[in-house]
Amino acid sequence: MNISSLDLPEKSIEFLHDQGFKTLYPPQADCIKNGLLDNNNLIVSTPTASGKTLVAIISTLQHIQNEGKIIYLSPLRALASEKYSDFKKLESLSKSDGSSIKVSISTGDFESNNEYLKNSDIIILTNEKFDSLQRHGIKWLSQVSLIVIDEIHLIGDEGRGPTLEMVLTRLKSGIIGKIPQIVALSATITNSDELAEWLDCEHVQSTWRPVPLSEAVYDDFAVTNQDRETYDVSFDYVGSSTIGLGLDCVKNGGQSLLFANTRTSAAKLAVDSGPLIQKTLSKNELDELAKISKKILSNNEHTQLVKKLATVVKLGVGFHHAGLNQNCREIIENEFRDGKIKLLSATPTLAAGVNLPARRVVISSVLRYNAQYGGNIPISVLEYKQLCGRAGRPQYDDEGESIIIGKNNQELLLEKYVDGEPEPIESKIISPSSLRIHLLSLIVTSPTITEEMINDFFSQTLGGNQVDDDIIELHLENAKTFLLDEEFIANKDNGFIATRFGQKVSRLYIDPMTARDFRNAIEYDITKGGEHTFGFLHLITTCEEFFPRFDLRQKDVERASIVIENNRQTLIRVIEEEECSRSLLALDLWTNEGTEVNLSDELGIESGDMHRMVDTADWLVYSLRELSREFRREDLVKELDILRKRIVYGIKHELIDLVRIRNVGRIRARILYKNGYKNRTALKKAPLEKLAEIDKIGMTIAKSIKSQVEKVR
Repeated sequence: MNISSLDLPEKSIEFLHDQGFKTLYPPQADCIKNGLLDNNNLIVSTPTASGKTLVAIISTLQHIQNEGKIIYLSPLRALASEKYSDFKKLESLSKSDGSSIKVSISTGDFESNNEYLKNSDIIILTNEKFDSLQRHGIKWLSQVSLIVIDEIHLIGDEGRGPTLEMVLTRLKSGIIGKIPQIVALSATITNSDELAEWLDCEHVQSTWRPVPLSEAVYDDFAVTNQDRETYDVSFDYVGSSTIGLGLDCVKNGGQSLLFANTRTSAAKLAVDSGPLIQKTLSKNELDELAKISKKILSNNEHTQLVKKLATVVKLGVGFHHAGLNQNCREIIENEFRDGKIKLLSATPTLAAGVNLPARRVVISSVLRYNAQYGGNIPISVLEYKQLCGRAGRPQYDDEGESIIIGKNNQELLLEKYVDGEPEPIESKIISPSSLRIHLLSLIVTSPTITEEMINDFFSQTLGGNQVDDDIIELHLENAKTFLLDEEFIANKDNGFIATRFGQKVSRLYIDPMTARDFRNAIEYDITKGGEHTFGFLHLITTCEEFFPRFDLRQKDVERASIVIENNRQTLIRVIEEEECSRSLLALDLWTNEGTEVNLSDELGIESGDMHRMVDTADWLVYSLRELSREFRREDLVKELDILRKRIVYGIKHELIDLVRIRNVGRIRARILYKNGYKNRTALKKAPLEKLAEIDKIGMTIAKSIKSQVEKVR
């Protein structure tokens, strides 16, 4: 089917042609035949790289033509940013009234200013952000005519799944207004027909890929694929079979993606393969890689991890895991996409994140550590299919190849993973935490809702389709009892309403269990007067929501004892060393201006982990602040405001005034302080030339500082 045959304005057709789209892939054509442009709901279940984003763009173009408002939901911030870049290109078009198309993105969960979204035409949101907008009763949501849901199979994820399930149930029940068109995008899953029925969608399912995929297992120097065809493989390398297969691919002009089950393994694969890949590269290629290596070093603190990454990048390889900060990850992703990095080793989180295809994917192990189990367990077939789906680069490769490394278990791996069907998606809505959170949000957004209405709503969830009514009602009763007993909700007119406390908690987006603990601490444990900084940090790091959580190692016990003793006056309650997590020690070090090098060397906490801790801690301290106001503890509000600044910037108390200045972060603030400029008033009096002479300031920054502090009274 040709793009030019679509029922879209001529300008939209020209736009698609300019983007390189002339004809539709078979699954895309199936979407048109199933009513994509006739406002039909669709669930599109097709492999990676089969063109699902174009399906969303085509539907978006039609809704823009009809003055519609579009929301694109993404499960991850990284994916949301990627889609924002895709849809931002549509701003080159105009609406039917001649006005410009506006594309916006919002991924924060507790930010309150959403006015700029009101005037946007295409809005990229995370699932949690959309849920937050629904909870706040944002009026313009009723104007939305199209909802695109990316990666809908993650509705079965224990962490993110229930939130997505709730926002979709609200949509299809009409609680927030008119029911928009739903276009749900999914990897191939076994029960996509069940999801289609639940959402009242036409079902478009296909196994077609633009690049055919060979799935295979390597064992004893031989590779056997899904057709049980076997061929021998030999390497000019004695060592890891994973590296040997990756090197073999690169020597034949491809790129290779190696999946490891731990961060340490991912980094080691890169280190060990680097000298081998280097030998395959030209001088020009190595010169380009040297520039990338310098870029990594110039833009980041020189932790051991960053130095290791910069070293291997010079050799044409990289590694990617959650310990790297966003800057490093983006550099690696971009340079791998551009073909400059030939081999990339990564943990499986990459497969669920950004789109980075390679000719050959090598899965070094199908075992993953499971904290609940306390050891390694086999990955799911669904996760395996996500990993191997990265094989095959459209426009570059004639075939993609995915290979599992076997250990005398070739036939077992072929049967379980290569021949296997992904596990059916199962709702996680009835977990205790999920029901507490989402029952409260339902009552907040539906005042005086009755028990019958509650049961009816949850019967419309995916869980309601999959679990017996009496089981759901039993779990709902337990959640309801907790919310009543802890005064989040109250009985009224044969129904339920949320209390002020309940409304506040729902809009803060925290688990009512956490809110109860915060309230009890505010009302009974936190004394008036004095400082409570370390006590606040301990309180938030013990929450279920706090992430990432690192347990204390044996070598951290003495440090924990010293830190507790030094902060004994700021504790909310007495704690022992074993209650002091490594995450708590990291936040304490960070807010006392510990560097990323300090965090890595002393606590084994890498910058990527620290940045996620900062995000989580900021949200939880903000929630604690808002609840302190709710319970009239204004004495805590100022202290918590200061703590938020210290967490976000990684600074001691005395730098608060300086970091309020744009372009003055923790490093420049400390330099200014050491040079005698301890606040904005002092900077206002400083001669411009003298300010410019200070290390890391210079004339441009000095002028910026002066222009801002001139307003200080």
